[in-house]
Formats: sequence, structure tokens, C-alpha cells
Amino acid sequence: MHLNEAAQLLMRKAAQDEFAVRTLSQVPESADEIIGFHAQQAVEKLLKAVLASSGIPYRKTHDLAELLDLLHDSGVVLPQEIEDVRVLTPFAAELRYDEFLRDSGSAFDRFAALRHVERTRRWAESLLT
Repeated sequence: MHLNEAAQLLMRKAAQDEFAVRTLSQVPESADEIIGFHAQQAVEKLLKAVLASSGIPYRKTHDLAELLDLLHDSGVVLPQEIEDVRVLTPFAAELRYDEFLRDSGSAFDRFAALRHVERTRRWAESLLT
């Protein structure tokens, strides 16, 4: 697959996850873990789209910090608001199968998760267009 095609595919897939976050965030009965999962997935795909379009190889990972570090190490300028998406990493797997949110007393802000996705999309789009 050509790098531009790979980036375009990742952007389309990220848009599907963003749609899920936006839609589920409006439904009080939606589980925070599911919203967090789709937010993490959207951001992961957006970061990978930037990597793919830049020709930067990356391994299969859900670790947003690793992807951000790879971008940074490759000379891609990351605004602070993009660096902050690291908080979504646990939603890739462990929080989908754990009761961390309820047990820790940590509040999950589904609208902040949506903002992370929207900011990352805007940033990725600015680099890819």
C-alpha cells in the first residue's frame, strides 16, 4: 500500500472512531470505557496516519506515548495539546477489561476525550493537506 493510501485509510478509520465518540458521548448510558476506547483508537490512527504519510515506520502498538515519541524523535513538531493525548493510552486494552475508573474514583470526562480526538484530527489534517 502506498504511504498516502495508508494515511488516507487511517484517517477514514479514525473518522469512524471519532463518530462513535461523538455519538456515544451524548448518551448517558454509554460506558465511559467504550467512549475512551474509541477516543484512544481515533487518536492512535491519526498519529499513525501522520507517521505513514511521513514515511516513518512504526510497530503495531496501542501505546500513544510510543507513537508520540516516535514522531518527536523524527522531527515532527507536536503541540502540547497533542502531547496530552497520552492520557487515553490505558483505554486501548486494560480499561476495557478492568474496573479502574470506578475503583480509583477517577472521573472520566467524555467531552475532554472528544476534544482530544478533535484536536488531534485538526493537527493531523494540517500536516496531511
